[in-house]
Amino acid sequence: MKPRKSLTTSWQTHEVDLANRSVAAMGTVQLLNHRKLALVCSRKCPGDVILKTYDFARLVRGSGLAIVSGFHSTIEKDCLPILLRGSDPIIIVQGHRLSTSRLPIEWQKAIRNGRLLLLSPFGENDRRVTTELAAERNRFVATISDDVLIPYATPGSKTEADALSLLAAGRRVCTFDDRPGSLLDAGATVVMPNYFAPRATLLAPVGGEQ
Repeated sequence: MKPRKSLTTSWQTHEVDLANRSVAAMGTVQLLNHRKLALVCSRKCPGDVILKTYDFARLVRGSGLAIVSGFHSTIEKDCLPILLRGSDPIIIVQGHRLSTSRLPIEWQKAIRNGRLLLLSPFGENDRRVTTELAAERNRFVATISDDVLIPYATPGSKTEADALSLLAAGRRVCTFDDRPGSLLDAGATVVMPNYFAPRATLLAPVGGEQ
């Protein structure tokens, strides 16, 4: 791990080696030692999957899992504030060069508390998110994670294509969508929102406070 740029102690950025590439990082890099769960979801998904994903974000708190995501699609973005209200690690993978300016107050607080890590596998010339960079970012998220949760993948989407590639490579992919389709045909595992919850909350009713 090499210091990349000194700001203050709290905002020092580094380069770390992940998935055979040099990745810019800011925050507590030791969070990478936690068991990591990738969260990737298509931009549009059915209402029942949206509700299940919100429940997941609430119930997974306290599990000790590090949630890894671009937090870019609408459902991913909605999960972030729910996760930030917990105490578990969060790893945000940006879809452009590492940006450390204008960070939301909640992010700054989580970084200072040692529970948020920002990563970017992209270079200085990648200033904005593009469709291609977003797809590459999502693949990177899955690559560095131990488990993969794709609540919903729109048929024919890049998210679905990536999920099928992961399944073909022998990775386990979990989903909240039990509708017949290519993911289930390829062996995706349908789980309930409390599947990744800590044992103490496994019997908790689904729904309610977020």
